[in-house]
Amino acid sequence: MPDLPLLSLLTFLPAAGAALLLLLPRKPLSLLGGLAVAVTAADFILSVLLYARFDPAEAGVQFVEEAAWIPRLGIQYLLGVDGISLPLILLTTLLGLLVAAASLPWIRERAKEYYICLLLLQTGMLGVFVALDLILFYVFWEAMLIPMYFLIGVWGGPRRIYATIKFFLYTMAGSVLMLLAIFALYFAARAALPAPSFALPALLGVVLPPEKQTWLFLAFALAFAIKVPMVPFHTWLPDAHVEAPTGGSVILAGVLLKMGTYGFLRFALPLFPDATRAFLPLVAWLAIAGILYGALVALAQTDVKSLVAYSSVSHLGFVMLGIFALNVQGVAGALLQMVNHGLSTGALFLLVGMLYERRHTRMLADFGGLFRVIPVYGGILLVIALSSIGLPGLNGFVGEFLILAGTFKFWPLYAVLGAAGVVLGAWYMLRMVQQVLFGPVRHEANRNLRDLTVAEVGVLAPILLLVVWIGVYPAPFLSMSEASVKALLARVEQGAAAVGPAAGGVDGQAYGRPARAAGAEASLVLPRAPLARGAGGQP
Repeated sequence: MPDLPLLSLLTFLPAAGAALLLLLPRKPLSLLGGLAVAVTAADFILSVLLYARFDPAEAGVQFVEEAAWIPRLGIQYLLGVDGISLPLILLTTLLGLLVAAASLPWIRERAKEYYICLLLLQTGMLGVFVALDLILFYVFWEAMLIPMYFLIGVWGGPRRIYATIKFFLYTMAGSVLMLLAIFALYFAARAALPAPSFALPALLGVVLPPEKQTWLFLAFALAFAIKVPMVPFHTWLPDAHVEAPTGGSVILAGVLLKMGTYGFLRFALPLFPDATRAFLPLVAWLAIAGILYGALVALAQTDVKSLVAYSSVSHLGFVMLGIFALNVQGVAGALLQMVNHGLSTGALFLLVGMLYERRHTRMLADFGGLFRVIPVYGGILLVIALSSIGLPGLNGFVGEFLILAGTFKFWPLYAVLGAAGVVLGAWYMLRMVQQVLFGPVRHEANRNLRDLTVAEVGVLAPILLLVVWIGVYPAPFLSMSEASVKALLARVEQGAAAVGPAAGGVDGQAYGRPARAAGAEASLVLPRAPLARGAGGQP
């Protein structure tokens, strides 16, 4: 399979499935949902194949696909994957499959349009993670807004129109500024490049003066901070989460928020290393503000879904703190915590949706004593809640530990404040578990609730498996990203002038190759023999 365009197949298979759905009649619903599940399952298999052929010892981009798109302007169809994007690709395809499967019993109205939006959204999200041309990245970044807009606006709750417009306006405001910054970067780099180009590997070889880096970094950072979302740009998130259908909430928390943190790692840090170091204290304080603010507001919530939404603000604050620790432990922990948050919070939204379908309420005061009535549901909710608060032996602990360890190396005060967020997280999550699962059965309607079905347990089972696997043996997940993380940090540490162009890779550039010699920090995992396959699976 040496010439198989794996990334193109992975990215556009869901869109092809959406086109096929468009041709089908509106009934039977089982056919529509079954096709969506089949397409997302095939996409997940392709992502596993990508992982199997991926060489974790290689810091540069792999599986590169390149074609001229608008050559007059230097715009290319340029795809590639490295250890930073691969974990998020796997997370996206897994959650896409689980959401499609979980939606089968829930979506009864406009099911055809729902699954079309779901599949188009998956293409947009995957495109963001594989695009290496800034214009192509921007196209995918904007394209995935449209299906999410309809998912919330059509299948959402009573205030869905307000939440949808707010989500769209916030995101568009940051996106327009980022587009202007992309063109400013393009014109600033023209004199230093042999030909005009929007390709990231080419732009990484351009040395920008610090003052130019400052303004460009601010423009990119604002777009990504809104998507994360960081305090004070977070106010769109709780409304979108609460009003979105369950599947939309899972995708929004599990994948869409990670596009902001991924944007910092992929573009803001390597393109503007001097500005990154200059703005480091500000971003770190905003991250801590998000950790503490999100946790404190979550404590005040009476709606379970709103509580989980504000917990995302707190957890993504940890991710940003790890990224701007600018060391291997912090960044690797942040990347792992992106996956952990997607799994744990995605599962929490699924569990909230399953309970809502039975009880038609999300208010904490309407529950109590459910462990006696639906013990399977209660056991799974307890495990996922413990993973969310970072219990040792479960996935959340590994990411938070690495983030705090990396932060403590240089800023002990920041680590202490971050640790306070861990305590608050345990408080609001255990309080929620206590009010929902334990104590007396407070309402008669709760006594006849039906426990989880085999199909619902099957949807949650892969997440439970990964929650335990990452918590007990995180080495495979850390080794996947270590070389690329070291490459990124080497560039930020040395600055663009020290890295410059390198032979090999795409367009004569090799993203992050100097990190091979610059891996000064200790490895996160035990040494392992290199795979017998090169990038793209070549023997």
